[in-house]
Amino acid sequence: MSTLPRTLNIGAIGAALAWTTLSVGTLVTPAPAQAQAQGESRFYTATLAAPAAKRINVAGGVVWSCEGTECTGTKGTSRPVRVCRDLNRQLGDVTAFAARGEALEADMLDRCNA
Repeated sequence: MSTLPRTLNIGAIGAALAWTTLSVGTLVTPAPAQAQAQGESRFYTATLAAPAAKRINVAGGVVWSCEGTECTGTKGTSRPVRVCRDLNRQLGDVTAFAARGEALEADMLDRCNA
């Protein structure tokens, strides 16, 4: 049995839990700069037939950042052709589309713009 007063034991346990929580939270939660460095902000790339009216757009559950006709998007949960089709519905014809650097085949790009 411990010879320390009960309040001291509880304080030590609380401090240990707080330190563990903070340490784990820091390891698990990436900083925004780390997320961008990991390529999450550029999971999708697309070229539009006409410039986007707004710089930031949301289509297909993806946040898109556009400059002129070039857009990059965060990672989504749908298949690339579905994300492309939703982008088409929101911003118009898509002339090129890639997910993780892999371009859609011509027939899939046609489906995107259908």
